[in-house]
Amino acid sequence: MRLSTVMNGIAAAGIAMLASGAALAQQALEIIGQPVNGAMGFQPAATELADDIHWLDGMILYIITAIVIFVTALLIYVILRYNAKANPTPARFTHNSPLEVAWTIIPVVILVFIGAFSLPILFKQQEIPVGDVTIKATGNQWYWSYEYVDEGISFDSYLIDADYKIDDEAAGWGDDQEMGTPMVLNDIAIKKLEYFGYSREQFLLATDTAVVVPVGKVVVVQVTASDVIHSWKVPAFGVMQDAVPGRTAALWFKAEKEGIFFGQCSEICGQRHAYMPITVKVVSEAAYAEWLAKAKAGDVKLSHVMADAPVQVAAND
Repeated sequence: MRLSTVMNGIAAAGIAMLASGAALAQQALEIIGQPVNGAMGFQPAATELADDIHWLDGMILYIITAIVIFVTALLIYVILRYNAKANPTPARFTHNSPLEVAWTIIPVVILVFIGAFSLPILFKQQEIPVGDVTIKATGNQWYWSYEYVDEGISFDSYLIDADYKIDDEAAGWGDDQEMGTPMVLNDIAIKKLEYFGYSREQFLLATDTAVVVPVGKVVVVQVTASDVIHSWKVPAFGVMQDAVPGRTAALWFKAEKEGIFFGQCSEICGQRHAYMPITVKVVSEAAYAEWLAKAKAGDVKLSHVMADAPVQVAAND
């Protein structure tokens, strides 16, 4: 039996009363942080950390491109100028001190130059500020558990697929609902994705419950695991942190735009490693405060928050 089925069965009693708050924290949010089939490059940066990483990657790309062109041109020159036909009598010298000094110093200068920019970016990621919102993320085989440390709110986050059981009899999802093969995209999976406000493009990305955070606020995520090593990664935020059993590590981000962002476990953790996605919804401060208040009051079932609100897919640049 799937863990998601067990979880949903336990929580079935509280579902119908919670649908009224479904759209609190998602008002036509754009899906921004999503992989695009056939596309190249990074997902749009939504944090300062991601902007830094993108800039650093571009800068290093220019440097290594210049090195590749120079070395290739040098090889071609040597092949043409010093082959046996063009140079039948080879030189007999054993060393060239100025050249040896140059090919030692120049790479050192290049590496120091790169380090001068990359180390501050790395330190910015690793120096954890005081968070406006602190969330504990625990990796499990194969789903994520979240706890809003200062708010007393906790929930599990499961992949939405054909085998996911929706407990909302009032909306036609009772005990007799149609179930299908897990982790397979079919009509049943699409209907269940649509129930939560997603489409087939978000298959294997969307979860029943999203991490909800306010825009423009520092969010600190404490990352750990209950069984094996997992990894919490959201590319559009420029963050990734391994989740190690018995240890707690941390990452931080400050989202600069509202929207829906997806991530994945990025450490091979077993049979269903590829099927424990991460969904983060960045909303306005007002929407976050309203969602938080209703969640604390028990008026909103966390696994059904924002289920039926509309979703917009951001246009690709």
